[in-house]
Amino acid sequence: MIIKLLFALPLLLGLTACNDKEDAVIKIGATAGPHAQVVEAVADEAAKQGLHIEVVTFSDYITPNAALADGTIDLNSYQHQPFLDNYNANHDKQLVSIGRSILMRMGIYSDKYQSVADIPDGSTITIPNDPTNGGRGLLLLEEAGVIKLKPGLGDKVTVFDVIDNPKNLQFIEMDAAQLPRTLSDAAASVITMNYVMSSGLDPKKQGIFLEPKDAKLAVMVIAARAQDKDNETYKKIAAIYHSPAVTDFIDKTFNGTIEPAF
Repeated sequence: MIIKLLFALPLLLGLTACNDKEDAVIKIGATAGPHAQVVEAVADEAAKQGLHIEVVTFSDYITPNAALADGTIDLNSYQHQPFLDNYNANHDKQLVSIGRSILMRMGIYSDKYQSVADIPDGSTITIPNDPTNGGRGLLLLEEAGVIKLKPGLGDKVTVFDVIDNPKNLQFIEMDAAQLPRTLSDAAASVITMNYVMSSGLDPKKQGIFLEPKDAKLAVMVIAARAQDKDNETYKKIAAIYHSPAVTDFIDKTFNGTIEPAF
């Protein structure tokens, strides 16, 4: 009897290990709101493939990376690559992107004009006053052909780095959350997508120039620990973000404010 039990024990342990693997829950962290909503849609689709995902919601932008680094969660989905790179540099961590999730594009918005070319000389343009998004907004205005900036500064440019302003536009810097309210007075405003969403603006109607789909600050990524970058299950999850079901969910839910990041 003892011998039989000894032979049976490895088999039982093997079966238990297989069941644990099949029933493993993959925890994906996301900030509350659109990011978490998209992960929920991914979880629904993943369940059809036998993958069990638990969405862990966070209320700030630092904790999801800390939780990923310490193993509390398995993946997260809420940030762009520069933010991830900055976290790694400041915290000496090795988190990596394993795929793209969604696009959140900054845009130039107007209630008065249908294109950037229509903006009259001497008009007022409102832009974010925080360093990252202020520089990002100026770069977008340059890409739209409105101004030229001192080269080589990236998103660290400021209004003092405008070297050519043929329309003599006036730039007013202000808190990003207030920018949508300026559209009744300013000719146009450069607004990040989170505030476009919260204010109910329509990118299709009021957006007169948007960041390109490959803009590094517009593309949100799915992050994992470096040792898990080749995990086949995680790769399947990254692919589900681009599945027809999730793409349809994004299109129907967010009305163009958020797009799939193909």
